[in-house]
Amino acid sequence: MVKKKMETLNHKLNAYFETWMGPRDKRVQGMLLLDNYLPTFALTVMYLLIVWLGPKYMKHRQPYSCRGLMVLYNLGVTCLSFYMCYELATTAWYGGYNFYCQNTDSAPEADKKIISVLWWYYFSKLIEFIDTFFFILRKNNHQITFLHVYHHASMLNIWWFVMNWIPCGHSYFGASLNSFVHVVMYSYYGLAAIPALRPYLWWKRYITQLQLIQFCLTVTQTALAVVWPCGFPMRWLYFQISYMFSFIVLFSNFYVQTYKKRIDSQKKERQNGSSASVNGHANGTASMERTAPRKLRVD
Repeated sequence: MVKKKMETLNHKLNAYFETWMGPRDKRVQGMLLLDNYLPTFALTVMYLLIVWLGPKYMKHRQPYSCRGLMVLYNLGVTCLSFYMCYELATTAWYGGYNFYCQNTDSAPEADKKIISVLWWYYFSKLIEFIDTFFFILRKNNHQITFLHVYHHASMLNIWWFVMNWIPCGHSYFGASLNSFVHVVMYSYYGLAAIPALRPYLWWKRYITQLQLIQFCLTVTQTALAVVWPCGFPMRWLYFQISYMFSFIVLFSNFYVQTYKKRIDSQKKERQNGSSASVNGHANGTASMERTAPRKLRVD
């Protein structure tokens, strides 16, 4: 009985989506999690419940280290991101994709490969929920920000729709660029979980800057398809631009606030002439580390 009701609900949802956005792309039929929206929606609801209840559960418990798991997880996502970036870039290049605008049905062989890789990109958004679970288990609740949760919860759902209606063509660019950024970001966090390597990791400060550059480049490349249309659905281009602007605003605010806190902290330390400035340590933490801004895992 329950199964029948779920099938009926899925059928109604699919019919509603097709009425609103047109027929779904037949090339993704049968791919894991893509036939119906409910599994993706249910996984997102479960994620949000864990975000809400997880910190409450951990409140009176000791944090877990998770160091070994973090190294494996971050380096695993790094490898997956490198694979996606390489495959998307090379397939688009050798498949004759047009940088300015590429529709979803003019390069059959390249499109087939792009669809396969973009499914992994969609699925990686589910894997990346683990970012938040590590924050909860390690009691780093200050890193579970609106920006962090908004990004993780929205990306999985948006990419379900992308995969069902525009699973190739112009959709490749943002995913390939984001995969490159993730190679840089997850490699840093994977290696940073090994204390002996931390002094040699120099690119942390550039991660947020790289993310902002990513969003601006994606907006620019999407706008090119608006100016020189090729049959790629215009409503999706407008949505992409709007979504990227939301990230530009949120990430810029994070970057400015982080920079402001660092400057204020340095000024306060100079004015007070604190012992930490004189001795270089405070409570066993080097003063440079103490004044450095916290880096949030947001992407």
